[in-house]
Amino acid sequence: MKETHQTHYIVLIFIAIAHCLNDLLQGVLPSIYPALQSKFSLSMTQIGVITLCYQLSASILQPLVGAYTDKHPKPFSQVLGMGFSAIGIGLLAYVNSYELILVSVIFIGIGSSIFHPESSRISFLASGGKRSFAQAIFQLGGNLGSALAPLLVILIILGKRSSGSVLIEETHLEKLIWFVLFPAVAILILFFIGNWRKKLLKKAQTTSKREIPLPDLTHAQIRNSVIILMLLVFSKNFYTAGISNYFQFYTLEKFGFSHAQAQLYLFYYLGAAAAGTLIGGFFGDRVGRKFIIWFSILGTAPFALWLPYADADTTAILVILIGFIISSAFASILVYSQELLPKKIGMISGVFYGFAFGMGGLASALLGKLIDLTDITFVYKVCSFLPLMGLIAYFLPNLRKVKMKE
Repeated sequence: MKETHQTHYIVLIFIAIAHCLNDLLQGVLPSIYPALQSKFSLSMTQIGVITLCYQLSASILQPLVGAYTDKHPKPFSQVLGMGFSAIGIGLLAYVNSYELILVSVIFIGIGSSIFHPESSRISFLASGGKRSFAQAIFQLGGNLGSALAPLLVILIILGKRSSGSVLIEETHLEKLIWFVLFPAVAILILFFIGNWRKKLLKKAQTTSKREIPLPDLTHAQIRNSVIILMLLVFSKNFYTAGISNYFQFYTLEKFGFSHAQAQLYLFYYLGAAAAGTLIGGFFGDRVGRKFIIWFSILGTAPFALWLPYADADTTAILVILIGFIISSAFASILVYSQELLPKKIGMISGVFYGFAFGMGGLASALLGKLIDLTDITFVYKVCSFLPLMGLIAYFLPNLRKVKMKE
């Protein structure tokens, strides 16, 4: 289906809010890892397996959901996805074993796998041609949710009690039940989005169909471009998994931070990532998606290489720069892939979201095992070379100079 001619900002804002609420739930998971580790005496490998279970359940279904909704549109499928997420976060509030933790995060992952492909399609359809910017607004919502998660964990989950003259940090995991309110609000928003999509489908059925223009590239060029994009997603998500899932442990170990201080540093990174997403999408439409992709991955390299050797104050600055720069790529990567295969928007969106989630989960499990075998600073030194893979973006065709064919 072709996108609408005008940019529907209300739709974009609502889908971004829904994305914020969805990703807030997934952002809660790494934020409570130190608490789960303490309560259940978990190893770093077990922490990594938690992320792996979440990410795999969030990734495997996405291409299937996207391909199915390409052929059989389901305007209210996101409501179902958010229902799964609500069940998962509700279960997580009352888990009493490691196995139940895994079951809970799998429910949250299934919810994300249903939510993302159709939501990405909504952003494409509502863009009015401003595709990178629309996708960036959508991504901004998700990044804001991830950034808010550690702050809400501090406010709702973490507490303090006095023992003489000493304040002792406490964790109240049962208060996670309050987070069920977020998917409940998202479901109301998604009913509005579903009605808009339903009207769009009816309008499309009553108007004459025309062929969707395709880029004038060979099958080999399209295939190679998709492979390059997936390698860049691998590089980006493998590196960011090390920050998102283990940065708290890194600052706790290296700088002797409290849990609240560690959460604050994680917020610095996630907040910068939210800003970078919007700016990257804005410039993706103006200077070209290939340039933004190249700059975002490769531009992170010097700061990533510096990070393992920095002191506490410098680390705060570096994670802000890393978060801002590396996050600017994904909206352009996703829109670039959609423009390569414009007849398969849902499928290609599902493939890239699924691959990103899968790489994040695999990275978390492998890095957790490596941390157990070595130490966390060593792992950060190894991962710091990953952004150098951004060099391969040079081989992507510049779609701005590629002609379109019917």
